[in-house]
Amino acid sequence: MLTVYPDSGKPIWIDLRDPTPEEIAKACADYGLEIPPRAQLEEIEFSSRLQYEDGTFTLSVPVTPHLKNSDADDVTSPLGFVLTRDLLVTVRFSHLQTFEAIRTRVRRRTRSAADIFLVILEALIDYGADQLEELRAEALRVSQRIFHEDMPEKQKRNVSAVSRMLRGTLVEIGDMGERLSHIRDTLLVLQRAVPFVNEHGDWIEPVVKARLKMAGKDVQSLNDYEVHLTDKIQFLLDAALGFISTEQNDLFKVMTIWSTVGIPPVLLAGIWGMNFHVMPELSATWGYPVALASILVSALVPLSWFKWRGWW
Repeated sequence: MLTVYPDSGKPIWIDLRDPTPEEIAKACADYGLEIPPRAQLEEIEFSSRLQYEDGTFTLSVPVTPHLKNSDADDVTSPLGFVLTRDLLVTVRFSHLQTFEAIRTRVRRRTRSAADIFLVILEALIDYGADQLEELRAEALRVSQRIFHEDMPEKQKRNVSAVSRMLRGTLVEIGDMGERLSHIRDTLLVLQRAVPFVNEHGDWIEPVVKARLKMAGKDVQSLNDYEVHLTDKIQFLLDAALGFISTEQNDLFKVMTIWSTVGIPPVLLAGIWGMNFHVMPELSATWGYPVALASILVSALVPLSWFKWRGWW
């Protein structure tokens, strides 16, 4: 789909969404530009993502769809920019909700191509900040669940319930880590792209250059916060794995205690269960109750010792 802004007169911004090779070729011919195909936009080296030649910027930024439960096949997709003094071309392959607000903002007044490019960058930065804030809130909820024992006391004694909770927590932490990695990809490219454009774009208006500089500082601060959030998520992952290990140790401890407690009674029962003729206690009237009492005491003694040691 090809959208031209403004709607009439000389175009300033051309938005290509899911363009076919024929549409890209037509746009190249109509506007005298080299618009890269998707395969080129998906290259990961910075020399391919950031290019400037003959007064034309060609940039590629990996972005994630702005809508949850998106039908997009890719978790991330490239957002391409071709920027000249008089024209901006964007190439995207997923629905980005931010573009609706960008279109509204662009139509409010007359803007240059560089100004529209900056508006899009600012929207991407704002969206990245929103995503980081959302992940921070989720990390706090997971931390509350892990460290502050939100589960009722009855559920804590239910091994299956605790296992399900910890398993769900691991899945949630893994999802948070994956989403954070996509945000990191976007911020790392923006961190290089903003100063790159500011340095090489001699024809960019001073006002736009000043705003680009501020945008670069915002990206840097988001990158610093992303590092902090990465450490937080890694800490939560280690904590969840530690609690799983503790639950397993508790289970093995209980099994070990009961198996140890069962050894003396089994030993005594085995001794008195032997079929020898000469066993004085077998013919005594007190033999049976003494044997039962001995078996009971042999089980209570190790249980009391484990209790005294605090192991049970």
